[in-house]
Parts: sequence; C-alpha cells; structure tokens
Amino acid sequence: MGDQVDRRQDLLRRVNARRAGVEAYLRQRRPRVQRWATVTLVLTSLSAVFTAGPALGGIPFAEAVQNVLGLDSTSAVWRTLCFLALLVSVGATVLTNISKARDPVAELSAVEAADAELEGLATLLEFGTLSVEDGVKLYQQYVTKIPFIDDAPAVARPG
Repeated sequence: MGDQVDRRQDLLRRVNARRAGVEAYLRQRRPRVQRWATVTLVLTSLSAVFTAGPALGGIPFAEAVQNVLGLDSTSAVWRTLCFLALLVSVGATVLTNISKARDPVAELSAVEAADAELEGLATLLEFGTLSVEDGVKLYQQYVTKIPFIDDAPAVARPG
C-alpha cells in the first residue's frame, strides 16, 4: 500500500512540475502574442490612415498638408503618404504571415487546454479517485500535446 502512495505522490509531483512549466510558459508567451497582434493591428490601421486622407480629401487635403509641412509641391505629399502606406502595409503583411506560419494563438490554446487537463489530473490524484496506472496514461496523453514545454525545475524542500 505504501508503494502505491509513493507512486501516486511521485506522479502528482510530476504533474505539478509540468503545470509549473506550463504556467511559466503562459506568463512569458501571452504578452508576446498580445503585443504581436497589437502591432499588426496598429500597422494595418496606419496603412488605412495614410491612404484615407488623399482618398477622401483629394487635392484640398494634399494642399493643406503641403502648407502645414512647408513642402514645395502636392506630389511630395502624395508620394510621402503612399510610401508610408506601403511601409506599414508591408510590415503588417509580414507580421501576419509570420503569425500564420507559427500560429501562436493555437499554440496558446493548446497549452491552456493541457494545463486544465493537468489540473484535473492533479485533483483526481490528490483525492485518490484515479488509479496511478490510469493517471500515468492520462499524464502521457496530456504532455504529448505540449512537447515544447518542460517541467519547471524542482524546488528544494526544506529539510
């Protein structure tokens, strides 16, 4: 019986170590993904802003910008705004394509789902409603979904 309790405690420590690794990963990655999405949105919006003025305001808009900036001609206004729109549009496109290739949102969702599964497994193990053998099988199923996350380093217990 003692061996079964030791095995259960060992598995529970492994589950908790993996959960700690998952939580560390999420603390690090969530802000990055949010910043990435925000930058992409800002660049896309700037592209629209740079093209909206000339598109909606036409020549009067170009002349007003020319006067405010002290430019020699309205063509400099058009070229500058078009060039800025090009730059931010290319930036947004590159960020969007990189994001699609890596799909960080789906990765975060998978990690969050695995964290919830591991939390449920820990609860079942703590209350003894699951055999150790079944717990090991579930643990293996859950961690194979997130192979890019390691267990958190073990913290030394006070002796």
